[in-house]
Amino acid sequence: MPVTSSRDARLRYELRGEGPPVVLLPPAGTGGSIWTLHQAPALQHAGYQTVTVDFRETSPATTQSDHPVRISNLVTDVAELIGTLEIAPCRVIGASLGAMVTQELALAHPDLVISTALLGTRCRTDFTRAAWARASAAHLRTENGAPRSDYDAIASLMQLFSSRTLSDEKAMEEWITLFRSLPVRSPGSAEQYEASIIPDRTAALRSMTRPSLVIGFDSDLLTPPDLCKEVAEAIPRSRYTEVAGCGHFGFLEEPEVVNSELIKFFAEN
Repeated sequence: MPVTSSRDARLRYELRGEGPPVVLLPPAGTGGSIWTLHQAPALQHAGYQTVTVDFRETSPATTQSDHPVRISNLVTDVAELIGTLEIAPCRVIGASLGAMVTQELALAHPDLVISTALLGTRCRTDFTRAAWARASAAHLRTENGAPRSDYDAIASLMQLFSSRTLSDEKAMEEWITLFRSLPVRSPGSAEQYEASIIPDRTAALRSMTRPSLVIGFDSDLLTPPDLCKEVAEAIPRSRYTEVAGCGHFGFLEEPEVVNSELIKFFAEN
């Protein structure tokens, strides 16, 4: 993947396809490649150019910096990448931490953004989700550099997918194999989890001017539909849709449904 320099970090990105650009921002502890399974190919087929991005502190070390990971840092990184690639204004999709960054990008740099799609998002972090993020970060730091165990892979899947997917034996065999290989055990990934602990941004989102599609997943434990709806209710020009039978990574569980919603929304916005 190409690498570009922000003020104090180096970011990896991959640009594919031709047409109006769409930037895709990943959840914490993953990377831009998570979009290449389903969303990026569908968008390219629909006539868009996709830019998948690895946040700072995503393994390997080429993207690490001496500065902490904060939402504001990630917003600056993405804004500078959009400027470097000369693709403004563009559409932006984010999931989980990526959605929180997308919201703040549209607030801080509306000139860079046409519209946003926010998957599994929230405008505040409650006690339970903050405790989970801190515990996850602490675990990552104690296991820095260690291969992902079967327990860690299964525990992640239990948090990210719905009971329907967890009961699909063939699918679970494939997902466990994939999750064992994910490069999430690092101090940088721990900082990404901590960055997801955000104050209440409801009032700020009321001043967001760009149209937004908010997608919730009915079995999401990490960003439940009620928290997603709060974001949709705060953003003036927003549309909310909920996908049934999906957990936090519903965009991987029901990609055709999610992709259809994204393409329809971007065709109108």
